[in-house]
Amino acid sequence: AAMPGGARGLYRRILLLHRALPAALRALGDRYVKEEFRKHKAAGPAEAQRFLREWEATLIQQQINEDKQNLREKTVYGIQLTEEKLNDFRDEQIGQLKELMDEATKPNKKITISKDLKHKN
Repeated sequence: AAMPGGARGLYRRILLLHRALPAALRALGDRYVKEEFRKHKAAGPAEAQRFLREWEATLIQQQINEDKQNLREKTVYGIQLTEEKLNDFRDEQIGQLKELMDEATKPNKKITISKDLKHKN
């Protein structure tokens, strides 16, 4: 059984929300979302419903975070996963989350910040 038709709309809404992310995070997030939706294309009805429910909850949380960002200076991305939610993940999913976290928190090698801002004459 395939995922219900609402999956396509949810998929598009997630990618649309990613447009507000910095380019590197957007590319990473888009790649992750595409891969996850592709993997679950042929999921059974119960697994597909759970998958869509979790992504819908994530989407709503992202929108809430985006609204909060408008009220503060520092931009915060992502959501904190509860231990209960983490316990529901398969080992493969935990590995994917770890890879995603490592990639998202990798220092940007292209940017160099100097502590000494004094100009030498």
